[in-house]
Amino acid sequence: MVDRIMKVNAYTTFDLLDGEVEGHGFEEEALAVLNVTAPRKNPDHVELQLEMDNTDLDAVKPHADSVTLSAAQARELAAELEEYAEKVEDAQSE
Repeated sequence: MVDRIMKVNAYTTFDLLDGEVEGHGFEEEALAVLNVTAPRKNPDHVELQLEMDNTDLDAVKPHADSVTLSAAQARELAAELEEYAEKVEDAQSE
């Protein structure tokens, strides 16, 4: 990805995932970077960040999205991810 907005390095959670952007009248696929982080000093939240490779997108301008989660919200999200990961694994093992 060129012209990145997010800093991507060895500590980035996931880079080069398959992503999709959907809006009114368009749908595009592109590589994506997904990162989970918290402030180094006095962490008071978890931040989830997503950036799509803007070289593969025509319908949206280059940007990165982020969501700030409390510790409880981050745990709730983690539990949901575990639940759905298990469903996918169960379906693939049948």
